[in-house]
Amino acid sequence: MSPAPAPFGTVAIIGLGLIGGSIGLAVRDHIPGTHTTGFDADPAVRERARERRLADVVCETAEEAVRDADLVIFCVPVGAIAAVARDLAPFIPQGALISDVGSSKQTIAMALGEIFPANPVVPAHPVAGTEQSGPDAGFATLFQQRWCIITPPEGADAGSVARLFSFWEALGAMVETMDPQHHDLVLAVTSHIPHLIAYTIVGTASDLEDVTRSEVIKYSAGGFRDFTRIAASDPTMWRDVFLNNRDAVLVMLRRFTGDLSIMEKAIREGDGDALFELFTRTRAIRRSIVALGQDDARPDFGRTDHKG
Repeated sequence: MSPAPAPFGTVAIIGLGLIGGSIGLAVRDHIPGTHTTGFDADPAVRERARERRLADVVCETAEEAVRDADLVIFCVPVGAIAAVARDLAPFIPQGALISDVGSSKQTIAMALGEIFPANPVVPAHPVAGTEQSGPDAGFATLFQQRWCIITPPEGADAGSVARLFSFWEALGAMVETMDPQHHDLVLAVTSHIPHLIAYTIVGTASDLEDVTRSEVIKYSAGGFRDFTRIAASDPTMWRDVFLNNRDAVLVMLRRFTGDLSIMEKAIREGDGDALFELFTRTRAIRRSIVALGQDDARPDFGRTDHKG
């Protein structure tokens, strides 16, 4: 049986950090019929991208990268997408499909739709990543068995959605489509609020007067250590995520602070039954995540660097 034709002939990747670099590497491994061009605003990143072959051609200008593309993917921080897209709009072919990888979708879909009225616009969010960033962070298997959520705006061309769906499937992702507003609400609770909690608790520990910073670092137990891993994520990216998904984050933050108040009351009043009920319910959710293949059930989350 012959392989399916590549959904796109030339893919332009704008931004060659963790996600953009991983897209280039994954295309090279899994869609050999597709040519990739790449650009990053940082000259040092472009040089390292050439060394790692993150794209078939790493261009010196973004205009050159997009000139012959039939898919353009913006892999820059959410807060920069609109400005970068606006600058490149005159150079992108009229029929090219416009997409991105940001984790907030309503504002991006609206901005890209206004900038590219003559192009198909289909935003997407690969729910994959690590706390690492930059051109050395990417790897070809990043998207394997991870979800990519495609969030077509109302009235989006069905053929373009199908082509992008096939593209992400070819990179190894499990793909679903979702309304942009619903996506932002779901990601607020599954990704954005956990990051906000991680940044906050690590900052709280750093600011304690009765516990020195060296003690916090030296005696970090597993829970705090995992918070610091999340809080090591790219600060520019997460600043932009919170500002661009402000409404959904605030809705979920109010819900979380209400639940936290209930837990505070249970602890204060010695209500062990309430605590046990919550811990039992959340343990079941954890097991469901592992059962779906979205994390590792091995001790210490399967870390290879665990030393006891």
